[in-house]
Amino acid sequence: MKTEIVIPTSLSEIPLRSYQEFMKVVEKSNDEEFIGQKTIEIFCGLKMKDVVKVKWSDVKSLTLHLNEIFKAKPKFQATFKIDNTEFGFIPNLEDMSFGEYIDLESNISSVETFHKAMAVMYRPITKKVKDRYEIFEYTGTDEFSDVMKFAPLDVVMAATVFFSTLGSDLVQHTLTSLETEIEKNPKIMTLAKERNLINDGDGTIQSMRFLRETLQSLMKLPSWGLESALPTLLTKDKNEK
Repeated sequence: MKTEIVIPTSLSEIPLRSYQEFMKVVEKSNDEEFIGQKTIEIFCGLKMKDVVKVKWSDVKSLTLHLNEIFKAKPKFQATFKIDNTEFGFIPNLEDMSFGEYIDLESNISSVETFHKAMAVMYRPITKKVKDRYEIFEYTGTDEFSDVMKFAPLDVVMAATVFFSTLGSDLVQHTLTSLETEIEKNPKIMTLAKERNLINDGDGTIQSMRFLRETLQSLMKLPSWGLESALPTLLTKDKNEK
């Protein structure tokens, strides 16, 4: 009996949770063959007992195929669907709240927590007229973070690229807005102190330079490719060809 393998043809067919699972494997193991097999298990939906029956040459070929998929540069999508629910990107980034900024800054730098960052950037659309829409009011990452594990990876990657290419005008505007909010709102002052964004003292901003650096860190584009995770395997396969 032959084992059928469902091979993804694009990033849109890979949910975020699969990539998160793959990265956990890479972080914990240096075994080239094991990682190659887990790659097929995770991205092609096979059980490990079936993966071990696949020829090693086929494992390498499938890994190369997946690596090519990960080289794609998907376009930013303002909206997307998970099942029957349509999610929309924050309509106006300049109106981002301090709470949204803090949660985004805390979770966007790690693949492990990217579903939480996605829960900040995208929320269910509550009202839509043509290309304009309103989204669910932000109440924290817990509301939609679990469902965001099923977000298509092309949407996730494009959102990351989008933040990596934000203009300096938005950065400056956000910093100015945050500074004003922190100075006026005692609750935000307390939260900011807990996050070490400001120092204790007379209530004025003491560390806006640090705030600027953390905001700019949102724009660093992570590496999404498989090649860095499987360098020896991929090199061998290319040499054999």
